Amino acid sequence: MIWMIFLFLCLISIVEVYSASSRLTYTTHYWQPILRHAIFLFVGAIIVVGMHWIAPKYYWIFVVGLPFVWLFLIMAIILHTRWLFGFQPSEFAKLCLIACTAFILSRQNRLSESLSFKWIWILSIITCVPIFFENFSTAAILYCVIVIMMFIGQVSFKRMALLASVTFAAIALVFAFIWILPDKAEKVGLHRGVIWVERIKNYKAKPEITAKGKIPDEIFQEVMAKVAIARGGVIGKMPGNSHLSDFLPQAFSDFIYAIIIEETGIIGGIAVLALYVFLFIRAGTIANRCTKLFPKLLVMGCALMIVTQALVNMAVSVGLMPVTGQPLPLVSRGGTSIFTTCIYIGIILSVSRFENPRGVQQEVVYEEEFEEERRLAKVNEQLEAEVVY
Repeated sequence: MIWMIFLFLCLISIVEVYSASSRLTYTTHYWQPILRHAIFLFVGAIIVVGMHWIAPKYYWIFVVGLPFVWLFLIMAIILHTRWLFGFQPSEFAKLCLIACTAFILSRQNRLSESLSFKWIWILSIITCVPIFFENFSTAAILYCVIVIMMFIGQVSFKRMALLASVTFAAIALVFAFIWILPDKAEKVGLHRGVIWVERIKNYKAKPEITAKGKIPDEIFQEVMAKVAIARGGVIGKMPGNSHLSDFLPQAFSDFIYAIIIEETGIIGGIAVLALYVFLFIRAGTIANRCTKLFPKLLVMGCALMIVTQALVNMAVSVGLMPVTGQPLPLVSRGGTSIFTTCIYIGIILSVSRFENPRGVQQEVVYEEEFEEERRLAKVNEQLEAEVVY
């Protein structure tokens, strides 16, 4: 089922990115956007195949990569950018922190729960705070996934309540500071926080469209996304017939779900949502069958990251959340996001392959049945040869 979901998402991505990239074709070669995207998906498929052949016990190597990711995140803060050397450090930070959390939680028989909790909290803060300066939504999603992983890892309710209260208080203080003193927040490097506060204000206030039909810039994306969804109806305009992709900024990335609904209707939108839900359910089944704690938690962390990011993207497209800039995993156009999502899928498949006792047992039974069939076939050949003789 994981392979089926992966292939369906890739096919949907190729069709919808090709349709939604019309704005890019005005400044580049007609086939350049979709060829680039198809190459990324092809390389991502190779990553999935390669990762699923590696035993899960070797994925602790991502823990070692966490300090290097911190270095890249600090460089990104200094340069005021999300990109370094053609990739987003925050994407690899998510992967490394999830692996690190799963590794620490799986060692609770050697480490006390208190010590494990402190280590995870410290590592999460060190990783999420640098991401917060350039990408608040990514930091928030990553932090929520780590908290859910701790809940799955059976961290005590008392410590979880303490973590939730301290986190809520810290976020409230930071946003209050930005809300009251936006100029000083800009000076101390919280420019992304200022942008988020403005987005929340615009989301709550909903600036009105003028009598001449002019749409304010601060809500232009949201309005165009709603128009695209309204045009889709139940069955949509069919793939390739989107009109709003020419007007909606980032139609091939942040708002591709709105284009999917415009072209395939509510039916297509529900189908895409169902693929991510099935992915999460299947990952939960794989984790439930694991006999070892590290692959179990690693699978749930990877699945939570994919599905949470997908739900946030869909919620933004349909107007349930302020604009966040989160791509739709495996569907939106982009290199780093596709590669890291493919690594998540590869890890899930690897755990399903190596750490599934039922699957291993079925393979053993199948091999035994196969050997028995070969033995009987050989006996029949000998009997037939004797009869002919």
